[in-house]
Amino acid sequence: MKRMVVTLSCIMVFTVGCSSTQTENSHSNHAEQEQHNHNEKPSFFQGDLREETTSVEELPSFLTDKPDDMKLIYTAAAKHKEVLEHIPCYCGCGTSAGHKSSYDCFVHENNEDGSLVWDDHGTKCGVCLEIAATSVMEYSKGKSVKEIRDMIDDAYKEGFSTPTPTPEPPKDN
Repeated sequence: MKRMVVTLSCIMVFTVGCSSTQTENSHSNHAEQEQHNHNEKPSFFQGDLREETTSVEELPSFLTDKPDDMKLIYTAAAKHKEVLEHIPCYCGCGTSAGHKSSYDCFVHENNEDGSLVWDDHGTKCGVCLEIAATSVMEYSKGKSVKEIRDMIDDAYKEGFSTPTPTPEPPKDN
């Protein structure tokens, strides 16, 4: 867990330092897709891939050629459903892909047998990666899900797309 926190911290420094253009481009692309799909019923973001693996320990093949830091964010996201299912995403995927929370950008479905259906949406979106990495990192530092939600909502309230329709965390989180 300590290694994950240190790595996520390093990723955040890199992401924040390099993501302004990537985030703007991702936001622009999602906003265009959101505008295009405005009158269509969303099923999934155009081009998103989904792949099932036997567990959270087995990453999907669409991550094979991706950087290690992205793989780490995917693993952390999958292991922190209890956090990310209460954190909205601000890339426009709520409208364009039917996502309900940040968790949906990485995992489409958790099956009863422990297998997962992954979603590659996060591989193409700096906003998704940044929100998930920040949320998991802050949670590992002891912040409550409510505190993290408030922090993310405040950070992305201007200049980003409409947030996903994410339920508020329970009072004890």
